[in-house]
Formats: sequence, structure tokens, C-alpha cells
Amino acid sequence: MTKLYIVPTPIGNLEDITLRSISVLTNSDLILCEDKRRSKILMSHYKINSQLKSFHKFNEHKEVNNIVAQIKNGKKISLISDAGTPGISDPGFLIVRTCLESEIEIECLPGATAFVPALINSGIPCDKFVFEGFLPVKKGRKSRLEKLTTEDRTMIFYESPHKILKTLKDFKSIFGPDRKISISRELTKVYEENTRSTIGQVITIFEEKNIKGEIVIVVEGNKKFK
Repeated sequence: MTKLYIVPTPIGNLEDITLRSISVLTNSDLILCEDKRRSKILMSHYKINSQLKSFHKFNEHKEVNNIVAQIKNGKKISLISDAGTPGISDPGFLIVRTCLESEIEIECLPGATAFVPALINSGIPCDKFVFEGFLPVKKGRKSRLEKLTTEDRTMIFYESPHKILKTLKDFKSIFGPDRKISISRELTKVYEENTRSTIGQVITIFEEKNIKGEIVIVVEGNKKFK
């Protein structure tokens, strides 16, 4: 049976990969990746010599049908992202949908995803949550946040270092300064940092810091609607 393999990769610490993921990647004819330079670091670490091919948001529409044809012709192809599980704020959805439409099975391996450890270590309820990923940069940003004012589940966002203060100030304006929040930065890496407080207090903390690294934000839901 023809199949596409979705393989999670470490979000920081290279040891956070499963034995099965290593086996699948080692035995793949072709590995689709976002940035070959970054992926080569992981491949070299585990002595994986499979061919790498760039597959990202700028070329996925152009390449997807060619990839599907190769799978149908018997090539074993795996999809990875720079870090974490493909499809979670990374390329993946388009090729999965196209493969399914072409009657190609999808096998998604379990593995690293940044928002799970950030949610669990936040101390904010994790029995029910909503993943929002990256907020719109401009158009639709305010309306998206306003729709979340009545959300009673814990909310999870991804953000970049240079936009984090703007996002926190938007949260303060719309959710208020007293809502509980947890910010995880550089998860699994040497300089991992988790900051837990209220939105207002976290803004004060981050205004005095030089912020670097990938960021996951966990925000308490609106208790009034529980």
C-alpha cells in the first residue's frame, strides 16, 4: 500500500526523537523538509543518509502533485518540518489532503510538539484547551482576539520574539491585565525558560528582557463563562 509518513522531529534537544522515527527516516527514499541546512544537522547526528528535498510554504503548491506521483510509483517518502510535528503551524496539511484524495494512506508518527509541554508545565488547566497557533499579523488580528474573550478553555498561541510584546499588550487590552499566563521559551534547549504570572506582570518582566528563541504562550480561559 502506498503511504506518506509524517515524522515529528525534536523541537530543540536532538535526543527527543523516537526510535521508530529514526528507523522510518533511515529507510526513506526521500525526506521532505523545510530547510535542508537545519535538517542536515539532525540527519548527521543520527547518521541518516536519505535524500533531502526542500518542501515548504513557498513551493508546496508547485511540488505536491510531483510528490504524490513519486509515492504512487513506489517511493517511500517522509515529511518533516524544522522542528516538531508537520502540520502544526508548519507545512503538512496540503500534502496530507492531496495524498488522501489520491487514495494514499497517511501514517503520522507520534512525537515532539512544542505546545504540549508548554501547556502541561504552565499550571493552567489543561483538561480542555484550544490551539490558536500564530495570530494574524494585521488584518483580522483584533477581531480574532475579540472572538476569544468568551473562550472558557485554556488558549495556546505561538509567537516570535520580536512580536511578543505587541501580542502581550494586545492580550492586556482585550483579556485584561489579571488573566493568568505562562510563556515558554526555547523549550528542551539549554536556556529553556518558563515565565508564569498575570498578563500585566509578564509585560513588565518582558519589557526589561532581550527576548530570543521560539515562544509558546498559554493563556487562562475566561472563568466567567465556565
